[in-house]
Amino acid sequence: MDAPLAVKSGHQGTAMSLAPLAHVLYSRVMKHDPADPQWADRDRFVLSAGHASILQYSMLFLQGYGLEMNDLRAFRQWGSATPGHPEAGHTAGVEVTTGPLGQGIANAVGLAMAERHLRARFGVDVCDHHTWVIAGDGCLMEGVSHEAASFAGHQKLSRLIVVFDDNGITIDGGTGLACSDDVARRFESYGWSVASLGEIGEDLDALESALVAARDSSDDRPKLLILRTKVGVPSPDWTGKHEAHGNPFTAEHVSRTKEVMGIPDEPFWAPDDIVRSVRSAAASRCRAQHDAWSARVATNTEWQTMRSGSRPGWADALPSFAVGESIATRVAVQKAFDAALPGLPGLISGSADLTGNTGTKLTGQTAASNTVPDGRQVYYGIREHAMGSIMVGMALHGSVLPVGGTFFVFFDYMKPPVRLAALSRAKCIFVFSHDSVGVGEDGPTHQPIEHLAALRAIPDLQVIRPCDANETARALKVAVEHDGPTALVLSRQNLPVVCDGSAVDAGAGVLRAGDDVVIVATGSEVSVALDAAERLASESISARVVSMPSWDRFEKFRATNSAAADAILPRSLPTLSVEAGATMGWHKYADECIGIDRFGASAPGATALVNLGIEAGNVVSAVRRLLGRGN
Repeated sequence: MDAPLAVKSGHQGTAMSLAPLAHVLYSRVMKHDPADPQWADRDRFVLSAGHASILQYSMLFLQGYGLEMNDLRAFRQWGSATPGHPEAGHTAGVEVTTGPLGQGIANAVGLAMAERHLRARFGVDVCDHHTWVIAGDGCLMEGVSHEAASFAGHQKLSRLIVVFDDNGITIDGGTGLACSDDVARRFESYGWSVASLGEIGEDLDALESALVAARDSSDDRPKLLILRTKVGVPSPDWTGKHEAHGNPFTAEHVSRTKEVMGIPDEPFWAPDDIVRSVRSAAASRCRAQHDAWSARVATNTEWQTMRSGSRPGWADALPSFAVGESIATRVAVQKAFDAALPGLPGLISGSADLTGNTGTKLTGQTAASNTVPDGRQVYYGIREHAMGSIMVGMALHGSVLPVGGTFFVFFDYMKPPVRLAALSRAKCIFVFSHDSVGVGEDGPTHQPIEHLAALRAIPDLQVIRPCDANETARALKVAVEHDGPTALVLSRQNLPVVCDGSAVDAGAGVLRAGDDVVIVATGSEVSVALDAAERLASESISARVVSMPSWDRFEKFRATNSAAADAILPRSLPTLSVEAGATMGWHKYADECIGIDRFGASAPGATALVNLGIEAGNVVSAVRRLLGRGN
């Protein structure tokens, strides 16, 4: 109660009612070591109801994860270790970044997938832990939870245990305002084991028994434990009322609640002897398990390779393609994945029902399932949103490198996890194929227009749209080396091989020298630009052609190599950009832009591109206008 009161912001109601559950999880049930929050074989805890972040911060403080009382006092403040919602990589002990409801439970499915995969490959001596989730009504209302829960039940992820805080409250009021689902029956239909715990939220021993029974069960299904609670308990004013959910209590409400609890009416009361006692118990409870595990894995060289992410020299196996060869970049990426697979032992690839179409099919690999848990091919079904969120969980688990593919236009369905991957620096490779109106006859519903601009707007997301097969192979290399997520944007149609791929390193590179004008392009439009430059040469116009597969890489390159960047993309020359998508953002680099600032049309891909101006003749005319030489 004290932290939200101090800053007049936050959600104390759920945290109050779940404090006994969290205490039992951290103090009696979960396998973890506060002295080493990154212990690879720790249990994972996900607060999917991330608005109740003060609950997790209180546990991390008491358990000795490095948070101190001043961190709790700085709740939700600038630069604090206790932000409004839990953030992975920001606060020790936080596994995934939660807040957007439903994302946490879907991330947890990914954590459980990674654990099962590693356990199957290395045995219980190396990998033997569970994934625990606290989820609320909001988590289960969001569509992503339906997708993820269906997938988890089909996969029989038996070590995934979700406690559903069934308090019947949302911000607007009781859940009956908007929802009448039978949660138990829904999860049973997904293939989960469901147990209704009743109103045992303040009975520590009963909670422990229920959690241990779920943990030790031989049932091969994921577990849902339905816990009936009263939000805001034991407040004499707000117990069970929706006002307790999102509005901080007043000082009077807090005082009256502390009187009920029988504790001093002073802010942030935490006696040193109690804190020391809890931390001492936490430090010793799992220490023997941790030490024994460390001894077992110390000489396991394959596990060490898995943890490091790659074998030495893995990139030497990447394919190269001859100039003049014609190949779609979605096909090239599949060849790159196959070549890299032996050197990237953690690579796990999948797709949202478009495996062969997106280049994410791994040759000779078996589908992951309950009977083949070490399979490296994942069939997510038509669940883009869940696929992205599961990938984020897998990446943040560690020791695996998730790849997931779909058509670029369906980035709309997985924007939330892509954003959260960037926010948490989860190393995922998102493959988006069929990247333009070149997709053809499927028409404007399937032709991405604004999607590149939307991807590029996400901070800390590496976006690469290669122009040919060699840039595609190089893109995989830099994606693996990148400390965070990468989006690869790939063509459906065949593209001529026009370069050695080196432009990917700096984000941009010169493919044809020229002194009069610069034509900068990405993806399939680079070959269009080269064709136009050849035509312009016959008119004595010397056009420089720059392939710019990655804006973000180029900006990082320019920040440290300003002169070299200017040598690639001279500010002194008139510049035309060419890209089969929205022109938003291109004026940073170009004086004039050729793009598509409207929706597409149903027609063969080549026809759609020509009619929408993505063709050499239109580029030639635009260059003439830019140079003041007519049309």
